[in-house]
Amino acid sequence: MKDPTDLSPEECARLLSAGVAGRVALSAPDGPHIIPVNYSVVDGAVILRTSPYSVLGTHGRDSLLAFEVDTFDYERHTGWSVVARGRAEVLTDAAEVAHVRETWEPRPWAGGQRGLYLRLRWTEISGRSVGAVDDLASTLPVRRTL
Repeated sequence: MKDPTDLSPEECARLLSAGVAGRVALSAPDGPHIIPVNYSVVDGAVILRTSPYSVLGTHGRDSLLAFEVDTFDYERHTGWSVVARGRAEVLTDAAEVAHVRETWEPRPWAGGQRGLYLRLRWTEISGRSVGAVDDLASTLPVRRTL
């Protein structure tokens, strides 16, 4: 067995900034949901695009969310996970939305209209890794070039 290693907040932010897909967890009246999403990181915040009528668009506004990005190598028994937690806010200011679009707009893989932008400024970020990997970001199957 390999001992887990806690990742520094800086390493967590670097890994979060390198990814393009993760999962957001939220609580809705019918219970907890975990939703796979594409995302970006702009100015130290996770940016999500969704439909205003989706579970995330309906129940994620002004709610505490957890966002996770991770990767695992099942053959080598290595991997890492980063979780960012904070309150989501709707981006309504046209200048802020334009800034996101110019900096790094999230590009959802799922079809349909996704015109609602949510920003998750994390108040907590933590991560762990298992197994020795020199560059954890290189293990992402799809990643943003930093």
